[in-house]
Amino acid sequence: MTHPHLGPGTAELALEFGLSRAEYDLILDKLGRTPNVIELGIFSVMWSEHCSYKSSRAHLRKFPTSGPHVIYGPGENAGAIDIGEGLACIFKMESHNHPSYIEPYQGAATGVGGILRDVFTMGARPVALLNALRFGDPAHAKTRRLVDGVVRGIGGYGNCVGVPTVAGETNFHARYNGNILVNAMCVGVARADRIFTSAAKGAGNPVVYVGAKTGRDGIHGATMASAEFDDAAEAQRPTVQVGDPFLEKLLIEACLELMESDAIIGIQDMGAAGLTSSSVEMASKGGAGIELDIDAIPAREAQMSPYDFMLSESQERMLMVLKPGREAEAKAIFDKWGLDAAVIGKTTDTGRLVLVWNGAAVCDLPLGPLADEAPVYERPYVKPAPLPKLDASEVAEAPFAQALVKLMACPDMASKRWIWEQYDRHVMGDSVSESGDQGDAAIVRLHGSDRALAMTSDVTPRYVEADPFEGGKQAVAEAWRNLTAVGARPLAITDNLNFGNPQKPEIMGQIVAAIEGMAEACRALDFPVVSGNVSLYNETNGQAILPTPTVGAVGLLDDVSKRAGIGGARASDALIVIGEAQGWLGQSLYLREVCGREEGAPPPVDLAAEKRNGAFVRALIADGLARACHDISDGGLACAAADMALAADVGVALAAPGDAPAHAALFGEDQGRYLLAVAPEHRDAVMARAREAGVTASVAGTFGSDTVSAGGAAVALTDLRAAHEGWLPSYMKGGV
Repeated sequence: MTHPHLGPGTAELALEFGLSRAEYDLILDKLGRTPNVIELGIFSVMWSEHCSYKSSRAHLRKFPTSGPHVIYGPGENAGAIDIGEGLACIFKMESHNHPSYIEPYQGAATGVGGILRDVFTMGARPVALLNALRFGDPAHAKTRRLVDGVVRGIGGYGNCVGVPTVAGETNFHARYNGNILVNAMCVGVARADRIFTSAAKGAGNPVVYVGAKTGRDGIHGATMASAEFDDAAEAQRPTVQVGDPFLEKLLIEACLELMESDAIIGIQDMGAAGLTSSSVEMASKGGAGIELDIDAIPAREAQMSPYDFMLSESQERMLMVLKPGREAEAKAIFDKWGLDAAVIGKTTDTGRLVLVWNGAAVCDLPLGPLADEAPVYERPYVKPAPLPKLDASEVAEAPFAQALVKLMACPDMASKRWIWEQYDRHVMGDSVSESGDQGDAAIVRLHGSDRALAMTSDVTPRYVEADPFEGGKQAVAEAWRNLTAVGARPLAITDNLNFGNPQKPEIMGQIVAAIEGMAEACRALDFPVVSGNVSLYNETNGQAILPTPTVGAVGLLDDVSKRAGIGGARASDALIVIGEAQGWLGQSLYLREVCGREEGAPPPVDLAAEKRNGAFVRALIADGLARACHDISDGGLACAAADMALAADVGVALAAPGDAPAHAALFGEDQGRYLLAVAPEHRDAVMARAREAGVTASVAGTFGSDTVSAGGAAVALTDLRAAHEGWLPSYMKGGV
């Protein structure tokens, strides 16, 4: 009797696997025959949105991806940039959205595990983790459970594997009710002359599997991640992988030890689509072929078929191609670390993927159609119509104290201490400061030196929804600004483009416009894209998420002692604002939280002003003239000043605004601006330097007392702190 997976892969089965009828017909044309079920399964995962980027690849080419410090741009497991002194920074961000909604703990945990492997597979020791989280309306029945599970999953994996989680962001909006976002980022450091790639060049080289045994968990995970949800989403729990951070730690150390030799030709982690994607990508990038012996793969379960082995997404597994004769050397290292390892095949010169099971070939596919020749679609799109600018005079003016407390305690702006205190932020001993309460970006020292990396994650989805082009620009600009605000020189970005169904022209229009806006900002700010991930079909019952092109960014501090944080202000310091303001209230948090409106165009981004203002601020920090620095974003000047006051535990009196209405001047979210705490003796020098540099600067207030005040109204710091710190713990206890 023929094994069911060796039967014909029918058109009906192709639809079940997530392929369209046209794609199935294309497979028949490419092969000149009907595939069997194993072969059809392999095509389905390799042609999934998650692996092929078939809807976005044509537009991703618009990103600038090169620069004087770029070593590897998109196309490798992660991006690599030269950070001097013989070192490279390797980093990437990826999504684990669908799995985290279905099974929040394991979905988030394995998202962390997967992004760690993307980085250490290139020879880098992971030094930091970040995460960008979007949850639904706090009042939604599932939100509290999802927050709890995701945060425990991130902490459970990162803490156990021994890599600090140092930065991130957490937002809430009803549009994420049925489809949360969990974007994980990892930053690592490698020797610049010892970076490993995935290309498996040459024929007759041994293919080695190492790590956890393969089970049936995660089968068709890539396909599930490339489809919309409906009310039965939780029935897909078997497609979510299960992680083991302790095994991952052993895998990191074993791989880095083997990388000290010259035994490895190519190496790839088994992420989305597992053994299928890793083997296909390695062989195709190396211009080779690959033959795998299914019977040699370490198995966790009995009676697994080739289909199970090839489509499983079991975690903590790596695939590598070694130089002939080096197998015993590798095996000794893997045995030392207690890891399963086996030679499971060889490279060939055929340009084909061949699977042998029970002595017979059960799959024989050309690599081209699986990889470089996968479909690329120019999907029709409709660019969103721009929204009109909102006149501040049409927005109600709430009492200052009431508005400030409401904003500082709203779900998006409330302290996320409850979250980050569950993460080990100081393991490895090089975390100088974390983002959030201490600075706009996290700072991690380059071990044993005075230099440090700065890192951040940013996007404002409500801006992108209102104007994807300007919102895309703003996401890049804010990441650049957050690195600048701690004194770091911005170097490069990774991205995670989270959108709805690209087959809907209005959603595709969001994708195209956001990419073009991001690309324009990257070019203007010399901020290339070196890696990234696209996560589409983030919809449930036809309701798309807010468009969320998350930007992860890395910068460099040449002297970690010359840095700035949010805290540090002292009584009598001047609060100086850098950058121009119109009092822009369109799409502001003030408009949404205080007035209950989500309207108008978002604030525009002047990239020339961003670059000029940022260079000025970095120079002030380097010269020791700014005691503290904070970029102005959500909640405008008043909330940024309140952040600084809380961090320093010293009040601030905000000066009377200029021509704009008071609520617009205080809570408007004009871009390209920073707040500086400057000692009284340096105030005039800073203002003079601003005039010389052509930078707009003004005194926005003075630090002192124990309140945050404006226009005769004041909020005690103790009351503001209680509101700001209290919302999330109360919510997670079942209150609010």
